[in-house]
Amino acid sequence: MEGAVSTLGKYGVRDGDITTSWVPGSFELPLVAKTLAQSGRYDAVICLGAVIRGETSHYDMVCNQAASGIAAVGRETGIPTMFGVLTTENMEQAINRSGGKVGNLGSDCALGAIDCARLLQSIKTG
Repeated sequence: MEGAVSTLGKYGVRDGDITTSWVPGSFELPLVAKTLAQSGRYDAVICLGAVIRGETSHYDMVCNQAASGIAAVGRETGIPTMFGVLTTENMEQAINRSGGKVGNLGSDCALGAIDCARLLQSIKTG
């Protein structure tokens, strides 16, 4: 989340224009994302989370439902909805993809949200 907020600020998004909502788990992200997108208050919604594989098939269900649900939010609302849910085998991979050795998914999603919101705005205004 720090990477996303920092990147948004670097590209001119004011702190007061950023809302953070915490959900109980990645499975719940689509519902909250859709509610935020439908509110008319946001140019984009960035969904961040992590699902780390365990010993059961629960991992696959949560990953699949979070991904398809978040993608549906963007299609259904017309608001860019970014999928920033880490799906990893272990905690080390999650740390590496959230600002460690392999980049920062939050920052990447913030850039994508800015780019997509600007593109949609330019399409609408001609």
